[in-house]
Amino acid sequence: MSNVSVTRVSSARIPTDYGEFRLVYYNNTQDEKDHLAFCMGEDLTGDDVLVRVHSECLTGDVFGSRRCDCGEQLDHALQLIAQEGRGVLVYLRQEGRGIGLLEKIHAYNLQDEGHDTVDANLMLGHGADERSYELAARILEELGVKSVRLITNNPDKITALEADGIKVNDRVALPADVHPENSHYLLTKARRMNHMLNVPGQIVPTADSELVEPQSAD
Repeated sequence: MSNVSVTRVSSARIPTDYGEFRLVYYNNTQDEKDHLAFCMGEDLTGDDVLVRVHSECLTGDVFGSRRCDCGEQLDHALQLIAQEGRGVLVYLRQEGRGIGLLEKIHAYNLQDEGHDTVDANLMLGHGADERSYELAARILEELGVKSVRLITNNPDKITALEADGIKVNDRVALPADVHPENSHYLLTKARRMNHMLNVPGQIVPTADSELVEPQSAD
């Protein structure tokens, strides 16, 4: 049984373009970071709650970087929760797939030299993905969530949450907006990290989960 725990410290009403959410701030026994839950709906207890577990990406979430799809995923997840009128976005402060902002910037420079996002992390001495979802599981438990419909393209996130005691009853896919600046990144996520991406004209999963190269426009 995990020794990691979270404590709700404070919360506040946050009106947004999508409707009114409540931002909940947590302390925890694992690190000193500010992990958050962005909640919509009066009662989040029970089964099949719509949930997004989102790892911080300052460049994408705040500055709108097109090197990744993180900001667009965050935006779309909030739209889905607002459409349902009930759900949770857990915001974990684990920048750069867990390596931190400075190391992510170093990784970006390696990517500009021609390395993909996985190799760039490995070249810096990190794992391809160092994130943990244990705190997300504890936050969902604190909110009273029993099982979730998880907004994700990442099968490892489903496996990790279930290993940490959160039952995932369904997966809700996130469409990927493809730009010239992120197409190679998305292809790498699908090929090397097994993300379930379906981007017309870019990444096409086949029935046996192999990938078909995108066809030339001419």
